[in-house]
Amino acid sequence: MKELVVKKYTIAAAVLALTLSGVAQAEPVKQGIYTFSTLKAPSADAVRDQALAWLKDTVKADEATLAKARAIWQSDDKIVLDRVVDTIVLGLPEAGKLLTDARDELAPAPKEMPALLKDANLPPFVRSNLALAYARSLSSKRVFEDALEALKLATPEQVCDPAAYYFHKAVAEHALIQKPAALTSISRLIDDVADAPERYKMVAILMFVDMQQWKDEEKDLDNIARIMNNVERRLDQSRGGPKTQELQKKIIFRLDEVIKEIENQLKQGGGMVQCPGGDQQPGQGNSNQPSAPQQDSVGGVNGGPGMVDPKKLKHLAETWGKLPEKERAKAMMEITKDLPPRYREVIENYFKTLAKSPAP
Repeated sequence: MKELVVKKYTIAAAVLALTLSGVAQAEPVKQGIYTFSTLKAPSADAVRDQALAWLKDTVKADEATLAKARAIWQSDDKIVLDRVVDTIVLGLPEAGKLLTDARDELAPAPKEMPALLKDANLPPFVRSNLALAYARSLSSKRVFEDALEALKLATPEQVCDPAAYYFHKAVAEHALIQKPAALTSISRLIDDVADAPERYKMVAILMFVDMQQWKDEEKDLDNIARIMNNVERRLDQSRGGPKTQELQKKIIFRLDEVIKEIENQLKQGGGMVQCPGGDQQPGQGNSNQPSAPQQDSVGGVNGGPGMVDPKKLKHLAETWGKLPEKERAKAMMEITKDLPPRYREVIENYFKTLAKSPAP
């Protein structure tokens, strides 16, 4: 408990330093703030010796292969992690294809964790660094779920770049709305990694500040929007399976709650309607009069004070891709007319994504 409090104060000091320096200038956080470092990247020479020893003693590589490996380490053109991976590929050619597919922007998202990464016979040094490189490539393609699963196969003490391990772990957890886990990874990155690059620290602090704005209320429209973004991302990656459908059901359920809350406020008479997330919209009371002239191209949808049947909402989500354009426009106006503009755009984008995706 005491350690957790210390970590929170350390991050708070980093956030204060960021604020004082000005986020707009993006100046690096000053050195000397983090005093509880326990992890440090090994030297390039130490990593090289470990990689060459594995290639020689475990793989039993011939002299020609060892010469190629030494040549890799004689160049400083690549970071240490890439040189480790290039050395591993010399001993494990299948690792080369694995990483090539992971880097390919056009390659589909993996359906399962590669068997090579799950091989318990691989030395921890080899598997950890290979898993980190794999996760880094997937993270750059926004395949965060598999990136996170790959990092679970790595040990931060065994990788050549512990800062990269915690950074990419935090990025994936932040994107997947795993707030407690992301905060822990950010804390480890800033507090425990002695030589973490300033660019990692800066982005980590920005993620930390962003998550402080997240509300715990599930009906908050910002939280719903984050889930929608994840569904859109998964659909873009052709991952419309059970996990995506589960997220879609969660969205519909939470939107249903938001709509019911707005309906209850409207039933109580005029005034201002408090939307989840803090926005207020003019109340319409029990009047059926439209607040603005109806657009002829859409057709009449003024069915009362913002009432939306939850069953209809669920039906729309399931059949959106089959609806004619006019029906979509009519339904969209009915769904979003009582919501603030910024949430209306999110919901419209979400349904547009559904329209482009094949029905489950």
